[in-house]
Amino acid sequence: MSGTIAISTSSFGKESSAPLDALRAAGFEIRPNPHGRTLTTDEARAHLDGVVGLIAGTEKLTGDLLRALPQLKCISRVGVGMDGVDHGAAKELGIAVVNTPDAHVDAVAELTLAGLLSLLRGVVASDASIRAGKFDKPMGRLLRGKTVGIVGYGRVARAVTKLVSAFDCPVLAYDVMHGQHGVDYVELDDLLRRADIVSLHLPYSKQAHHLIGAAQLAAMKPDGILVNTARGGLVDEAALALHLKAHPKAGAYLDCFDKEPYAGPLATLPNVVVTSHIGSYAREARVRMESEAVMNLLAALGRS
Repeated sequence: MSGTIAISTSSFGKESSAPLDALRAAGFEIRPNPHGRTLTTDEARAHLDGVVGLIAGTEKLTGDLLRALPQLKCISRVGVGMDGVDHGAAKELGIAVVNTPDAHVDAVAELTLAGLLSLLRGVVASDASIRAGKFDKPMGRLLRGKTVGIVGYGRVARAVTKLVSAFDCPVLAYDVMHGQHGVDYVELDDLLRRADIVSLHLPYSKQAHHLIGAAQLAAMKPDGILVNTARGGLVDEAALALHLKAHPKAGAYLDCFDKEPYAGPLATLPNVVVTSHIGSYAREARVRMESEAVMNLLAALGRS
């Protein structure tokens, strides 16, 4: 054996054994996540003891944790978000940090559209009504022609733009790094005021913590919709719950939360659709993400 590779993503290898087979073929022993969920810092410390590589999920990898792992040479993230890693410490310690920036794009973009349409047309409420022995018919709204404001204009945001273009939706974009992607870049306050739908597609950072709070929600249209399929922490969930209670014609679709699993008041509101952080959980995307994560790790360890 060439050492041990720890895997922290609980679903790794479930859709295809190929990524695991590639690790074994390279001579590595595999240590799967024993908890079936995101690891705490203490759990991660125990799970990563003595490993040379990590196939990482969204767990926090602090500087103190990384310094306690002298054999660790590579962190290969299944997905794109790298905000959980202390990059300064990783560089100091010579730990390579890599991710899979493209493999999740279609999956997250399609889920964004699916959640938005489900909210607009009352799909979840209608389904629940039938399951409860009723046959209620919630009055919905069309997506066609609505102005979509996108906060953070990276790969997923551009994919979402292509999808909503089929519905003749004008798109506004806010990003600290203005690009040249054929959209109308505006300031955040202007976007919130003009958009019918505000969709978040940016990484979490301290600067972006609760980027959407009470003041930003108050600036939106009374029937405006907020979508977050990006990261927990971008939205002040308590403020959002109060806003949606006060504005029953408004709505929100959320796939990620400050603390997961989520068990807060947003899940009790009729004008909210929630999912369990499943943005990348499409079979084709997961297999590609896992395969690329393994290839990136093997390359970083000189075993490609």
